[in-house]
Order: sequence, then C-alpha cells, then structure tokens
Amino acid sequence: MNTLDAIKTRRNIKKFKPEEIDQNSLLSWLEAAAMAPNHRMTEPWEIYFIGAETREKLNHKTNFGNAPIVLMILSKHGATSVETEENAMATACYIQNFNLAAWAEGVGTFWSSIGITPKNRGILQVPDDYNIIGVLGVGYPDVIPEPKTRTPIKNRISNLP
Repeated sequence: MNTLDAIKTRRNIKKFKPEEIDQNSLLSWLEAAAMAPNHRMTEPWEIYFIGAETREKLNHKTNFGNAPIVLMILSKHGATSVETEENAMATACYIQNFNLAAWAEGVGTFWSSIGITPKNRGILQVPDDYNIIGVLGVGYPDVIPEPKTRTPIKNRISNLP
C-alpha cells in the first residue's frame, strides 16, 4: 500500500478479530514509528504493553474492541514547558507513524485518551514527568468503518501577508 492510500484509508478501529499479531511485525512498526520528527532528537516516547489485569482495572467500555494488544504511549516531559509540548507533538507523530505502518499491513488501531484521568493515570502507573499521548488497541479489524466526511482543505487554508 502506498503512503497516500494508507493515509486516506486508515480508520480508528473499534472491533477487532481475536487473531494474534506477529511480534516481529509489531516491533518493526514500533521501530519505524521512531523515524517521527522530534526536536533535538529527544525521542521522548515510551511504550508500555498493557496486560489483562491492567485492562480489567481500566474497565474500558469495549475493552478496546477486544484488541489482542493494547499499548500505552507516553511522552517524557522536557526541561522547559516548550520542550514538553514539543515532545508531546513528536510523540503524536510517533503514534501516527505506527498507525500507518500497521495499517499498511492490514492491522488496525484504536487510539484512546482513556489514560488522561487521574484515576487511570494511577492504574497505569504513569510517572509524574510523563504525559499519556494515547492508549492503543492493536489488531486485525473485524469491522472497518466507512470514512466520515471531512471539511474540504481549501476551507482550512489562509494566507498571511
């Protein structure tokens, strides 16, 4: 699948097949995602695999669509507030790279913000000097939603003098 097709066809998957994901493929997508742009090569992302016990404590309404894999992606705080924000943006790019790499090989993701509440930060044992950028369900899609209508990009473009 070429890059534009991956971008245009990727969907947030809410229901997964129980099939396991090949670990070598998963690691290759995580590795490829690290090519995300990041200021001063901070590589601020940290990846945690979330096990069944923690998933149960999180009590997600759909158990992440019964995805066979659930990942938490953290962003390390920087030395300044600007660097912390840069790190969060870079980590979001990391996640998008991962999502596209997986999608290109037929694997979908569900990007959740469940980790942002204080209760869930505690369940996930997130250190104070990290932000949770996303909790991802990862697996083969059982259902691929239809694309939602997007605002034409020409309506989002402005020119500065």
